[in-house]
Amino acid sequence: MRIGFFTDTYFPQVSGVSTSIRTLKIELEKLGHEVYIFTTTDPDALELEKDIVRMPSVPFVSFKDRRIVVRGMWFAYQVAKDLQLDLIHTHTEFGAGFLGKMVANRLEIPVIHTYHTMYEDYLHYIANGKVVRPGAVKYFIGRFVNHSTGVVCPSERVVNTLKRYDVNIPMKVIPTGIDIKQYLRPDITKEMTDQLRLDLGISSDEIMALSLSRISYEKNIQVIVKQFPEVLEALPNVRLVIVGKGPYRKDLEEMAEDLNISKSVIFTGEVPHENVSLYYHAADYFVSASTSETQGLTYAEAIASGLQCCVEGNEYLNQLFDKPSLGITYTNDQDFAKTFIEYVQSNISMNTSDRAQKLKEISAEKFGEDMQDFYQEMLVHYQLETENKTAPVEKVRMKLTSLKNSNSK
Repeated sequence: MRIGFFTDTYFPQVSGVSTSIRTLKIELEKLGHEVYIFTTTDPDALELEKDIVRMPSVPFVSFKDRRIVVRGMWFAYQVAKDLQLDLIHTHTEFGAGFLGKMVANRLEIPVIHTYHTMYEDYLHYIANGKVVRPGAVKYFIGRFVNHSTGVVCPSERVVNTLKRYDVNIPMKVIPTGIDIKQYLRPDITKEMTDQLRLDLGISSDEIMALSLSRISYEKNIQVIVKQFPEVLEALPNVRLVIVGKGPYRKDLEEMAEDLNISKSVIFTGEVPHENVSLYYHAADYFVSASTSETQGLTYAEAIASGLQCCVEGNEYLNQLFDKPSLGITYTNDQDFAKTFIEYVQSNISMNTSDRAQKLKEISAEKFGEDMQDFYQEMLVHYQLETENKTAPVEKVRMKLTSLKNSNSK
């Protein structure tokens, strides 16, 4: 099968979406498929890239580190036609997403969409939420997604959201898988993790709680910082390490200062991708209060690294952490400190069999196999839909031909 991915975000831009796309491309190619990336131009991209087609783009409004395709319809169509694509998979609702749908329509092939981003969680970035309202998001997303053959939902939360948006096409929950080998890392020694902790100012008898994400308001890190004095009152030897960059870092630093916990909260800034696993292995717990996740890659990475988690739950995460040895979820923001303290004090060890089973569920291999199955289902579905649409036209033609023949007699 020859598949075209249409996305506004791809490497060298680093994000959960670009990572999941690259992972899926690798896994589908292992299964014998050909995958081509249709994406934005990027000043940091290599001049020649295998299987990557870049189209003219500009920085996206309010997200200057992201880009959006502005033209290239005819060029993309010609390339897709020459490649003889069997299916198009869109990963954005904007420039490249529209382009992918138009190309699929002209080529008369199915188009699958993955809904990656919960836009209602990001409206505050656009004129402080005064211009784009949730109702507009529902209308726009509903129309866009419904013009696909089928939609991939990284979690049940996405299914529920799209149903609320009146989406009525086939949906399939396929959690985004990760490359387990990147995080198992037997090459990371105790000496290496001890050195990292030492560099961070964390001693061997202190507990390292790790937050790793883009530092933005919707990631809800402020909930953890605000409740950290309560954590320190019960567990004075806990240190919070916040890894990442983003527009909300200064606010969090000021918050820690005001709460007089600056010595216990460490901001590292962005960490090179190849060093991320070292932080997971050096930590004792992974913590998150984010409510904007659709695929939760960092949670899966933490489990693969052998790191227990304390995170705010949803349909997907409650299922991911269905074994106490892997971690625990809490229901509301205000429950973080209490839940984290109780979980640490319970001293539950990670069960190796629980972890092994979970690694199978979140593996990149399963991700690729599940997506392949859905593609095949949608190819059949598209064929049936096409036949159903053309059948009435054929009946009319037959009737007209019959009438014409009878009149000529």
